[in-house]
Amino acid sequence: MRTSFRRPLAATVALLCCLSMMTPVVATPGGVGPASGANVSAQDGAPNPCAGTVTQPANGTTVISVQGFKFGDGGGKRPAKLVGVGPTGEIRWVHQSAEKYGVVWGYDVDPMDNGNIFVTATLKNHRTLVYEFNPETQERVWSKTFELGDTHDADLINNGTEILVANMRNYNATADRNDDRIFVYNRTTEEIEWEWRFDDHYNPENLEENYTDDWTHVNDVDKIGEGLYLASPRNFDQAIVVNRSTNEIVMKLGEDGDKSILAEQHNPDYLESDNGTPTLIVGDSENNRIVEYANPDGDLTDGDGWQRTWTLRGDLNWPRDADRLPGGNTLVTDSANHRVAEVTPEGEVVWEFYAPWLVYDAARIPAGEHGGPTMTDLNATGTYRIQGGAGLHENQTRLSACHDVLENVTGLADGSSATDDEATTTEGAIADETTETGAESTDETGDPADSTGVPGFGPVAAFTALALGLGIGIARRR
Repeated sequence: MRTSFRRPLAATVALLCCLSMMTPVVATPGGVGPASGANVSAQDGAPNPCAGTVTQPANGTTVISVQGFKFGDGGGKRPAKLVGVGPTGEIRWVHQSAEKYGVVWGYDVDPMDNGNIFVTATLKNHRTLVYEFNPETQERVWSKTFELGDTHDADLINNGTEILVANMRNYNATADRNDDRIFVYNRTTEEIEWEWRFDDHYNPENLEENYTDDWTHVNDVDKIGEGLYLASPRNFDQAIVVNRSTNEIVMKLGEDGDKSILAEQHNPDYLESDNGTPTLIVGDSENNRIVEYANPDGDLTDGDGWQRTWTLRGDLNWPRDADRLPGGNTLVTDSANHRVAEVTPEGEVVWEFYAPWLVYDAARIPAGEHGGPTMTDLNATGTYRIQGGAGLHENQTRLSACHDVLENVTGLADGSSATDDEATTTEGAIADETTETGAESTDETGDPADSTGVPGFGPVAAFTALALGLGIGIARRR
């Protein structure tokens, strides 16, 4: 799809030309971006306000999931989107998922072996949309909609024949039962073939969380071995591994209420050292740090067996993802700072890109999301502070300019795959004007029109808006 600008950017460009840290622009093949160190945007002649520190080119394209929410004065909902960023910070493409598919909240993105992206997002009316997205064509290959509200993660497993889903916010008022769970959906039979309910394994009387509300907030689930699923019940301050065959918890890091280990974490990843030591790297969100824990004694469900081997802290604000890259660096999603940064084991930022507002997840392709060496194997254990970033999250003018640029690109930044001459992106994509009844019951192939609309946000968002107006802060939904 071609690049589409919905309104002139002359004022923005004029402002950016006066900002510091800007350099001349050039166009490069495969997208508009830097050459010889220049930072540019998708519009010829305009500097790229989204590029931060880049001292080492990234190994591939970085895909960033932008949730679309701005905290503070003038905050509120913005359209969700995916952004594809080249090795030196150039904008390669922007997938305007709010405009195209009615996505409300953008969540997990997983690289696929064929070069495509598996996307998890939510629609209005408590529905979850998952789809395979082709970055080259800027179209989805197939999609599936579940009647589930606010799902943060779903993964394709077993050669794409099944979908592993983290199902939260699932209290059944009629039965007075909380059905928060992880489950496996078979794409061939179109049936749920296995599920694991938290209520069968946790006593709500022993937990601090409200059983009748967002009890677990299970925000992530990954297959880490045959029949082994790593899940993140955020509100329990735990990362657990469930055995599909026995239904037992065979690994657990963290304790409910013990914020010194994990505090409302996101997106844990499983690593294994050269000697086989189980290791978890986690976005320890409420502690504003990235942590890595190893368990050399083999007692994986005993908290005393886990040892924190690496900590990244400092100028981080609600980090919600950390992926270990094959070379040993870590790709950090620094959510409330609206940036994604690649850092060395010692915490030095070598690559950085800003994507307002509120990034949720990031993945490097073709390197993949999971894997890479542990800090123990790298002889880099210890506590480090993140350093060397451009600090653009402290510059609201720069962030707003970056937001404007990203809002005004639809599809490939160089326009080489134009398929819709009328495609535009507007802030009106967040208006609640249409409602779709029913939902897909089977996989869709191709790229049909999807009139899902974009939602209102219910009581939580109403409270958020009130809190913003009164200056009393907000309760984070994610």
